Amino acid sequence: MTSLAVLGRGVSALVLTTLLLAPPAHATTPLEDNRRITLGYIQLAYELGAVVDPTLQPGGTSTARPIWFVFAPHASRTGGQGMLAATQARRAIAAARVQPSLTLTQALNRLDLTGTVRVLVESLSLELILRGMTIDGAASVASLITAMNGGALSDPRTLLATSQRLAALYWSAAGPHPLDRADAIALTLERLLNEGNLAIFTDIGGSGQAYLDWRRRQTGPVTPEAVLAGFTLPLAVEAEARAAHAYAVAHAEDSPRPFQISQLFPTLHYKSLLVAAFALYEEARLAPTPARRDALIAVGNNYVAWREQYDMAQPVFSPGTVFPGEVSRPGVLQALTPLLKTEFGTQTWTYADFAYSRPDPDGSPLTSPPTEYNWAVFWDRWLGILYAFDQAYTDPAALWVMPDPIVDPLG
Repeated sequence: MTSLAVLGRGVSALVLTTLLLAPPAHATTPLEDNRRITLGYIQLAYELGAVVDPTLQPGGTSTARPIWFVFAPHASRTGGQGMLAATQARRAIAAARVQPSLTLTQALNRLDLTGTVRVLVESLSLELILRGMTIDGAASVASLITAMNGGALSDPRTLLATSQRLAALYWSAAGPHPLDRADAIALTLERLLNEGNLAIFTDIGGSGQAYLDWRRRQTGPVTPEAVLAGFTLPLAVEAEARAAHAYAVAHAEDSPRPFQISQLFPTLHYKSLLVAAFALYEEARLAPTPARRDALIAVGNNYVAWREQYDMAQPVFSPGTVFPGEVSRPGVLQALTPLLKTEFGTQTWTYADFAYSRPDPDGSPLTSPPTEYNWAVFWDRWLGILYAFDQAYTDPAALWVMPDPIVDPLG
C-alpha cells in the first residue's frame, strides 16, 4: 500500500491539492505523469469514498459499492503499464539503430523478457516478421503486449488478426527507416495513453477535488439538495444537474440501470452530470438500505464514466487525424483491444471475457469475438466498461487493494 493512501485526511487534502494543481518543477515524462495521477486518484478514492461510507478510513476498505474514483487508480495504473511497455519498446528501437539484432533471441534479450511473457511476445514477433517487419521492429512492436492479456493470443484467430493489424500499421507509417515505422506504433500508444490519462484526471480529478474543497467549507449538513443548489462547476447548469439527479433517483433500481445518457439528456452539458453524480453519492450515504445505497452509487458511476469516456477519452482515442510521427490511433487500439486487461485490486477484467459474454457480432467461426471490437469506438468501449463495473460490484472489497504506481526502472 502506498504511503500516501494512509495519510490522515487533514494532511491528505493538502497533498492532493499539490498533486492536482502544482505545476511540475521540470518537464515530465508520461510515466512521471502517470505516477502523479495514480497517487492522486488513490487519495481521491479515500476522500470521496468516505462520502458514501463515513466509516471508511485511509488505507481501509468498505463494503459499500465502489464509486468511480475507486476504479480510477486501477485504470490509471493500467495506462501506466502500457506507457512503460511503449517506453521500453522505444528504448530497444533506439539501441537497435546503433547495433541491430542478428536473431530474434538477441532482440528479445534486449527487451529483457522472460517466462510466459517472452513466449507470447516471441510468437507474435514471428508472425510480424513473416509480414515483412525487421527482427528488431517486430520484437519491439510485439513487446507492447507485455502487460496485457497475452493469453488471448492462444486463439490462432486472435493471433492472426492482431499480427495483420499491427503489420498494416507498420506499413502505413511514415519514415525512411524500418525502425521509424516500429517507433511510430510505440509512440502512438504512449501518447494516446498519456493524453487520455491527463485529460481525464485534470477534468474529473479536478472536479473531485473542487467538490471536496466545497464540502469542507459547508457549515451545515451536506445534503443532495445542498449540492444541487450550492456546488457548481464551469459550464454546469443547475437545472440540468437537477434533472439528471431526479431521473437517477427515480430509476436507480431499473434493469438495466440508466446508461444511454445521450438519449436520456440530449441537450445536457456533461459537466452537469458530474454535479448530479456528487449529489447522488450524498444521496447514497443517506439511503435507508445498503441495496438502495448501492443502486444510487451505480448510476452516479455511470454519469461520471460517461463524462470520462464520451467527452474526455473519445477525442483522444479517435481524433479524426493522424498526428506527425504517429500511426492511426483507432488502428492501434483496434489491434490491441482483444488483449486489454485491468487488475481491479484482486479482480481481473479482460476485454476478451466481455466479448465472449456477448453474442458473436459477425457469427463467423473464422474470427474470434474479441477481434470484432475496437476500444476506440465509443460503444465498444462503453459496454466493456459497464461489464467491468458489474463484475467489480460483486466484490467491493477487492478494489480497495490499491495499486502501486508504475515506476520507470531507468528513472
